[in-house]
Amino acid sequence: MFQLGFVVDDLLAAAHRWVSVFGVGPFHVMPRGGSTCRYRGTDASIDIQIGVAQAGPVQIELIQDFTDGPSIFSDLHNSATGFHQICTVTRDYDEKKAQYEALGYELACEFTTPGQRVAFFDTLSDFGFFTEVAEEKASFLVNLSRISQTCAGWDGTDPVRILTRDGYRTP
Repeated sequence: MFQLGFVVDDLLAAAHRWVSVFGVGPFHVMPRGGSTCRYRGTDASIDIQIGVAQAGPVQIELIQDFTDGPSIFSDLHNSATGFHQICTVTRDYDEKKAQYEALGYELACEFTTPGQRVAFFDTLSDFGFFTEVAEEKASFLVNLSRISQTCAGWDGTDPVRILTRDGYRTP
């Protein structure tokens, strides 16, 4: 487990709260993006924006859901703020999926980001949250390392960073 994910109603405000209350930062806010997925057995679309920061060995992910209709991110909280998922990274994505399915957990949502597969298993009845499985890819690990290093050396400036092609801008 490397990440804790929280659904929030205002990503920038939530990131600023995490910085001011817990000292976690800086938050790296990705561009808002849409994707197709398989959600509870049906083809669907998701529209989200995320921001991530490192808190020691754990990454904090804040997710704002803009999806028109049901989604994995509104499933638990009806679009309210709250803890949503843990995330694990695996080299053998298909084997890890099979393990969760063999344990009786429903594959609630699956999608592919550029070059990486991601699955959410419904572990709500046992744990009160979803379990995300992310496929380990070299580019993903490089990005995780870069964010971790930036957060470890953070001096408090620019606590929320909206990522751009040329670096970042502040809100």
